[in-house]
Amino acid sequence: MKLRNFSVSMFVLFAGVLSVFIMTDFIIAGSAAANPAIEDSIPVQGMVTMVDLGAKKCIPCKLMAPILADLKKEYDGKAAIIFVDVWQKENQAHAKRFKVRAIPTQIFFDKEGKEISRHVGFMDKKTIVVTLKKLGVK
Repeated sequence: MKLRNFSVSMFVLFAGVLSVFIMTDFIIAGSAAANPAIEDSIPVQGMVTMVDLGAKKCIPCKLMAPILADLKKEYDGKAAIIFVDVWQKENQAHAKRFKVRAIPTQIFFDKEGKEISRHVGFMDKKTIVVTLKKLGVK
């Protein structure tokens, strides 16, 4: 009986992960135009930038929302912390621009605008802070 429960749990987990990938591929295939305000601001010139590409209705993204809000306050003027909801029609082209295959995806850019690091999935505050420090943010 335990083996059957394990198999059912694994199937549910697999189905959930698969649905995120399918939805992300659907978004990437969309033909919506990019939001020019976001297009012009990522990465922020002359500043280390972390962009989190996700959706307000995605569970891991919801868990990250308060972390990003805290980091945005803590690093105000030191680093840009940006969230882009790629499920919103006006932002869907950014999933393609940043080559997002699953959400949430966090991308870190150095001061010159070069992508330095990328992470897919939930990212805790401590790990984000460590990454920002590696990029020279104090």
